[in-house]
Amino acid sequence: MRTARRGHAAAVLICSTLSGVAHAETFNVPRGRLGDVAAALGSQANATIAVTDPDLAGRKSPGVRGTMPVRAALDHVLRGTGGEAVFYAPTIIRIIKRRAPPAAASTPPSPPAPDRLEGSGDIIVTASKQDWRLDHYPGSVKLMAMEQGWVARNASGGTAAIAQLLPALAATNLGSGRDKLFIRGIADSSFAGPTQATVGQYLGDVRLTFNAPDPDLNLYDMKQVEVLVGPQGTLYGAGSLGGVLRLVPNVPDMHDIAVSTADGLSFTRHGGPSWDGAGMLNLPLSDKVAFRFVVYGQRKGGYIDDPSRGLSDINSSRSYGGRYALRTEGWSDWTIDLGFVFQNIATADGQYTLRNDPPLTRTSAIAQPFDNDYRLGYITARRPIGQGELVSTTSVARHELTSVFDATGYDGTSTVARYQEKNDITLFSHETRLSGGGETPWVVGLSALFNLSIISRSLGPVSAPQQIPGVANAQNEAALFGQWSRSITSRLTGTVGGRLTYANSIGTLIDGATGTLDTRSRNAFRFSSTLALDWHPGGRWSAFFHYQQGYRPGGLAVAPQQSGVESRKFAADDLNMNELGFRFGDQMRDRLSIRAAIFAAQWDNIQADLVDQAGLPYTTNVGQGRIYGLDGEATWRPIRDVSLSVAAFVNDSKLTRPADGFETSRAQTLPNVSRGGGRFAASWRHSLASGVVLSSNASVRYVGGSRLGVGQLLDIPQGDYYEADVGARIDYRQFSLFLDLDNLTDVRANSFAFGNPFGVAQRDQETPLRPRTVRIGLAAKF
Repeated sequence: MRTARRGHAAAVLICSTLSGVAHAETFNVPRGRLGDVAAALGSQANATIAVTDPDLAGRKSPGVRGTMPVRAALDHVLRGTGGEAVFYAPTIIRIIKRRAPPAAASTPPSPPAPDRLEGSGDIIVTASKQDWRLDHYPGSVKLMAMEQGWVARNASGGTAAIAQLLPALAATNLGSGRDKLFIRGIADSSFAGPTQATVGQYLGDVRLTFNAPDPDLNLYDMKQVEVLVGPQGTLYGAGSLGGVLRLVPNVPDMHDIAVSTADGLSFTRHGGPSWDGAGMLNLPLSDKVAFRFVVYGQRKGGYIDDPSRGLSDINSSRSYGGRYALRTEGWSDWTIDLGFVFQNIATADGQYTLRNDPPLTRTSAIAQPFDNDYRLGYITARRPIGQGELVSTTSVARHELTSVFDATGYDGTSTVARYQEKNDITLFSHETRLSGGGETPWVVGLSALFNLSIISRSLGPVSAPQQIPGVANAQNEAALFGQWSRSITSRLTGTVGGRLTYANSIGTLIDGATGTLDTRSRNAFRFSSTLALDWHPGGRWSAFFHYQQGYRPGGLAVAPQQSGVESRKFAADDLNMNELGFRFGDQMRDRLSIRAAIFAAQWDNIQADLVDQAGLPYTTNVGQGRIYGLDGEATWRPIRDVSLSVAAFVNDSKLTRPADGFETSRAQTLPNVSRGGGRFAASWRHSLASGVVLSSNASVRYVGGSRLGVGQLLDIPQGDYYEADVGARIDYRQFSLFLDLDNLTDVRANSFAFGNPFGVAQRDQETPLRPRTVRIGLAAKF
């Protein structure tokens, strides 16, 4: 028997509301737990079917097979379970325990409003590690159920596709597999180096990275995406200053064989053609064991030309990969997940241009390729313990990054020179936790982490480059954490939590010819805390207050000096954030829903990976900063087939106390995050006939202006542009056909003022948006 938590989570399925359910459909749903059966029925009926009672979700259902209306199918599914179906709309259904007839009633009770479900307990923030209900989570969270059509169209876009939907999630634009992510203005620098990322990235419960750029995993067959906004030091430890981005994949299904595919062909103005393809196979081996395989690949055509070398479309890229998962359950109440992920990204050249060159061209002496090879293996075991659940996850990741830059002129001569940097990363991560509590959730746990990053570098003439000093950083961490909520009054819930971390950092300066030059180490204890209040005065309104802490440990980096390089420590940084937010309505069910929060953050000893005047990278602390801001989102459904949404933020960041060497004559904002941004989107969906649905969408996104970095050298403007996208889709039973047009007006703004560290001092580098691109796609599921 599985825990109540898994019964609850498995029972919740949020699918697209595509068409009415009065017509007959063909169903094939095997017997099983009511929560799983309801989820499968909802998927086949294109309906939202929620079972929010864990006890009811765990009861046995006979399933259903045959052609019939959904109401009749539900009658079959509910036989012997003691449940009944409540329809709030033709495709919004809730299963509750059958109510006993009232002893007496002078008037019949009023039915609930047709556009919403009573309560909101069926949408769960699993990234909270406590199965917190979305409308009771005391903080800002962005939760996106991955509608299958959207995934088929956008999976190959990876993290960039998510960032286009969430203005509060920003990224650099150096290229796929080499970007840094930022949430809510918590941005340290534009360059990847020894410092730990400000955003924690996870695949389910598995940590993806520590001090590496975004691996940019393909999103095919993902179930949902959760973004916890603000520092998450209590639950996630170091490296979550800005928040956590969590990808939740679909898990192997024990009941049905399933196959799905998605393929697309794209054409870019002034560029080469592109293609992408992905497939999924779910294969049950028994009622206790199942496999799920996902494979994908793509080629992105380039759109930058280099006339000096006689080359066109030089910045093409290729990537391929897969995710393989095995699930076993029912063995002494244990559920075991084994998984492996791999992905390779290879970019032929940089995607930047130079301001004085003709549009979409760049002159370079040599190609500047990039490779990102990622491997991840993991095992997760979970089991009910009393009224709680025990979850234990162990993973090992290997991340190999190789960058090449044109360094011609670095030594004051015209000799063609080449700089190469290799970063070889090994990450071991483990966490065991116990959670429970129901309406007042709690969690306690322990974690351990080991990360080793070895950076080697070479620089010099193409025919005879020389090894130059590199650096190795090893980080060991062990932590105990806990968080607990309790009802203070019937309308107010309080939450407290803390995390005690022991961190050991060892940094070694390495010369490729002579070996180790210098080794330094440090040990530190850290305590991160959280305090939150969640208030529900009644009706559709609620509010919260959240205080959070986060930090990153220090380390060792290569630093420039007059005679060459030296090893230099960079100190740990700390961030405290207070936020106050409110919510109105339920995004999935109410016609109108609104969420907004104001926040203030103080950031001390900001770590930053930078480049010096000569173009060589180094790491240091740049000073103290503060961030004030407001972000919010609203969704309105004026009529059944139309949905309108808007999301926006305003941000006021400042480097309040620059460290020595980073002062300028003007006030400095933190890098890469604009003072404002937003997105407006509209979608329409209509059922033309049984099994035939036509839909369309349009969006306009604004990215405000920002600066490349702090200090005089990197005080370079970028951003400040609009981008529009439109698309259409037709669904016919198992098949979907797509037509999408990105960058509708062919905007050529400077999205990122960097491409090569050896030319950044010229202040003329620009990264144009991908020109207008049309994509034709086909998806199928069986």
